[in-house]
Amino acid sequence: MPLTHFLGLIALVVFAAGLTLWLAFYTGIPMVALMFAALAASVILTWTRVSR
Repeated sequence: MPLTHFLGLIALVVFAAGLTLWLAFYTGIPMVALMFAALAASVILTWTRVSR
């Protein structure tokens, strides 16, 4: 993967994370809910990869 594509991908991930946090704070979603959602997504992805 060329360096410019890699850096662009990192920039998009950072932007998406920032946008997610901003929207969560703007709408008043508790931080605990975001942490639980991230943990649940991580567990689900791990379980789907282990079962293969």
